[in-house]
Amino acid sequence: MFETLSDKLTGSLRKVRGRGRLTEDNVGQTLKEVKMALLEADVNFRVVKAFLRSVKARAVGEEVQGSLTPGQQFIKIVNEELTEMMGGANSGLTEPESAPLIAMLVGLQGAGKTSTVGKLARFCQTEGKRPYLIPADIYRPAAIKQLQVLAETLGVSCYASRTDQKPLEIVRNGLEAARLEEADAVFIDTAGRLHIDQELMEELSLIKTSVTPHEILFVADAMTGQEAVSVAKGFNDRLDISGVILTKMDGDARGGAALSIRAITQKPIKFIAVGEKLENLEAFHPERIASRILGMGDMLSLIEKVEDSFSEREALQVQKKLKSNEFTL
Repeated sequence: MFETLSDKLTGSLRKVRGRGRLTEDNVGQTLKEVKMALLEADVNFRVVKAFLRSVKARAVGEEVQGSLTPGQQFIKIVNEELTEMMGGANSGLTEPESAPLIAMLVGLQGAGKTSTVGKLARFCQTEGKRPYLIPADIYRPAAIKQLQVLAETLGVSCYASRTDQKPLEIVRNGLEAARLEEADAVFIDTAGRLHIDQELMEELSLIKTSVTPHEILFVADAMTGQEAVSVAKGFNDRLDISGVILTKMDGDARGGAALSIRAITQKPIKFIAVGEKLENLEAFHPERIASRILGMGDMLSLIEKVEDSFSEREALQVQKKLKSNEFTL
């Protein structure tokens, strides 16, 4: 995951690690290389421009903290801005005031919606919750069968959809059955298309307005890069999605989708799928992904420790001044 991008960014940042001073010139040169690495990773151009602007403003204008070298300070800034670009912090599933949580999964055909429903069900099981699955893709009988098989594998309930039913009828009946079973979370697998079309959006909008789900999760194939970002924007404009799940993150994903989708839609990436098995779903933690992209976990840990120890020393000095009445504003 992100190997090519990581190699290029690590190489660029290694050049500033030993700098005694950060200037507009050496920061600018490094950021040119960072820019090329991000664009080659298929990150949206507008997102790249905003990221570089933020990093440069902080790197050139910010005072270097006491125990950090200028190079370490620069790496810290890049790490923080990467983390912020991807949402800042983990955003999990909504916790509704009363069960069940209703989550509707949307996206194009082939993105992995049906298998992701199964993975979400297993994720909920690990948290001690009772999931219920509703297959509402009547255009692909194989999708209905697939979800029923996944439910059987997990030992969870799944509504017995029929292809002669309307999607809204399936969802309403499924929700009624889920409530009777006192399910904690309901995951609805909706129909996809090869591309966004009016008929699909009207069908999804009808389900949304009729059942008012707590979550509308857009499922995207991370391998498609910027295409996933533009499709996410289309779904968000019509449905006001609540979050994103990126699939196939274990493949040769260049990183463009993960680094762009939050900035373009202003909606968080909630999960990533890193394999085909039901357990291969991970909560998305922007700070961990940023660290992985930079390939500098050890360096970032060292910077954190230095900052912590510096903060402790500062705190002790303040305490001493307070005790001796030397503290001045």
